[in-house]
Amino acid sequence: MTKAPYLRPVAAYAIIALTLGVVAGSFAWVAGWIYWPFVPPPLTAARMIDVFESTTRKHPGFRRNHAKGLCVSGHFDSNGGGAQLSRASVFKRGSFPFIGRLSAPGSDPTQEDADAPVRSFALKMSLPQGEEWRTAMNSVPIFAVSTPDALYQQLAALQPDAASGRVDPAKMERFLEKHPETRAFHEWLAKHPASSNFYNASYFSINAFRFTDAQGNTRFVRWSVVPEAAYQPVTAIDTRDPDFLAHDLSKRLVRGPVRWHLMITPAAPGDPTADATRLWPQERELHRVDAGVVVIDQAESQIDGACRDINFDPLVLPAGIEPSDDPLLAARSSAYAVSFNRRTREEAQAAQPGNSRR
Repeated sequence: MTKAPYLRPVAAYAIIALTLGVVAGSFAWVAGWIYWPFVPPPLTAARMIDVFESTTRKHPGFRRNHAKGLCVSGHFDSNGGGAQLSRASVFKRGSFPFIGRLSAPGSDPTQEDADAPVRSFALKMSLPQGEEWRTAMNSVPIFAVSTPDALYQQLAALQPDAASGRVDPAKMERFLEKHPETRAFHEWLAKHPASSNFYNASYFSINAFRFTDAQGNTRFVRWSVVPEAAYQPVTAIDTRDPDFLAHDLSKRLVRGPVRWHLMITPAAPGDPTADATRLWPQERELHRVDAGVVVIDQAESQIDGACRDINFDPLVLPAGIEPSDDPLLAARSSAYAVSFNRRTREEAQAAQPGNSRR
């Protein structure tokens, strides 16, 4: 029996509608708006910040990580030595002002300093021709995981149980078994206790970056800032004060500025540039270049200090410095942006009439 002619356009429209529905649904799934049963949604910067938020109670207006810290300011005295590695204006001889922030990892701005095994140092340097160099460094030279997905899984394992309010050790144990690369990070921490102060710790770029010199030659590097003050491990006496890191820095600055040397370490062929969990061979440090001195001469509260509204995006770079192929760099940049947008929106809402500000 022949089908009625009027059914053919209906069938055609149905096929078109189905096709459009599949395309739209696929787009929505890729965008993270929906997901198929038993298939987790793709990792986005918003989901990454969501899981950071889930590790503690709400703290409106604060950064979702490194929530506790203080603002600092000073300058970088470049000695010109870095110009042999990069044409970036920051490595030309001269002095460049910066606004920075010293902090400890974690989403709770009320945590005690004794609970933080890591220190962090972020900088925003103002350079000629309107350029900037923003960098966020940690006091450990490697990262615990090598991919954004692994970081998300790690944070998910640290989510407190809804009933008990405590982290389930079994969840973290399963994560560690699945990610043996984290062992290097924990072994380094075990051998290097946290510093007694912000100003006697070294800070590391962790990720690799690509430098281009004036002749167009490129090389991968990591950098660190090494303190002039002698390292000392934290003691029980230090931790009697829950805020000893900020208090000690403020007292120290009364006597004068604190200084670090910016040291640039070039990679050799075969050194990993896309895996932040792996150290480069120790002999690379024999060829590191002293590019100048980072000087802090002032500190102030983060509540109303100059660093409060700065997003220390590690991909804000001057010409002559580019990101490597490390996937954590793009993830950090996008997650920082989401955190910045959320906390500044909360600040604006709190400032509206009838609302109380933190």
